[in-house]
Amino acid sequence: MRPRAVCLLIDLPIRAALGLVVGASLLGEGAALAATEIRIAHIHSLTGPLEAYGKQTTTGFQMGLDFATGGTMMVAGKKLVVIEKDDQGKPDVGKSLLTAAYSDDKADIAVGPTSSGVALAMLPVAEEYKKILLVEPAVADSITGDKWNKYIFRTGRNSSQDAISNAVALDKQGTVIATLAQDYAFGRDGVKAFKDALKNAKIVHEEYLPQNTTDFTAGIQRVVDALKGQGGRKVIEVIWAGGTPPYNALAAQELAKRYQIEVFTGGNILPAMAAYKNFPGMEGATYYYFGIPKNPVNEWLVSNHYKQFKAPPDFFTAGGMTAGIAIVEALKKTGGDASPNKLIAAMEGMSFESPKGRMTFRKEDHQAMQSMYHFKIKVDPAFAWGVPELVREIKAEEMSVPIKNKR
Repeated sequence: MRPRAVCLLIDLPIRAALGLVVGASLLGEGAALAATEIRIAHIHSLTGPLEAYGKQTTTGFQMGLDFATGGTMMVAGKKLVVIEKDDQGKPDVGKSLLTAAYSDDKADIAVGPTSSGVALAMLPVAEEYKKILLVEPAVADSITGDKWNKYIFRTGRNSSQDAISNAVALDKQGTVIATLAQDYAFGRDGVKAFKDALKNAKIVHEEYLPQNTTDFTAGIQRVVDALKGQGGRKVIEVIWAGGTPPYNALAAQELAKRYQIEVFTGGNILPAMAAYKNFPGMEGATYYYFGIPKNPVNEWLVSNHYKQFKAPPDFFTAGGMTAGIAIVEALKKTGGDASPNKLIAAMEGMSFESPKGRMTFRKEDHQAMQSMYHFKIKVDPAFAWGVPELVREIKAEEMSVPIKNKR
């Protein structure tokens, strides 16, 4: 028994030493991996009501990384590794996926999500882990407003940018407006920003419907009742994302003929804009339409998208590409250092080229300042959708986009 005890006493330190060696080896491998990779978690809606938007963003994001790295997927000798995650459009799922991305997947940077509701659930996670979340394409003002923290940047436009640019076409004395929007962060923030942007026109009714609405009869009737007795120009402003848009339901009511009520809205994905053919001459403002911006980045996007998919890039494809370019340009500035403080210093005030031309992250709230496009719908039999013809580019410096965060 004595020799066995001696053997055990000798064996334990050896095992501990071996454990230290193995642990050190694993740590060394992890450190070596960290030194050669930059891990990016892309969390967005690949299923759910905003599925079409999320899938476009995926395509655009990969194209943006490809464009900005010259096809190498490398920055400063480090490989870019993208981890795709589907938040299903659910805030609780998005929050848990971001937590797992930062903690388990060791993501250096996260991008997304599609839904404003999901984004608001994710913001505190970025602050807790002290890592960058680049928001694309969620729109609600509160993301870079009162819910913001210093780890949040946004390449997508915000509700104020949508509202200010759409007000260009509508904000005239004698115009009365009823809004029709979804009852969640995107719709409510959108209406609030639109109201704030108006100086001359008057909103007489706000109608909010569930995101998954398919029967618009009652909602449209309430909007019509609020407008039909009004004098002056009568307009319904639609603020809607994903699901079943109300445009066909509005067209079926023949509102212009029956009540002299016009329908206005912003840009959208091409399938949704098929219904715009029912509203020739309709004006609004859009974030992107592939035929509008004239610059080398957009030319590359349109050309390569046609080559790969035999179709033009859509609304959210451009946004995804912009996010990809922004990340690469920031990493180039840091020499491939993905640490949050280095990235924040590099990205605050950073200008970069995008399919929409030059964008700049505003230092105060990290919102990308960018052009928007005032359009008028033309019906062209060569296209399956109503074509938004450019009236004029509304440049970033023309829009007084309020700073709403508490820095």
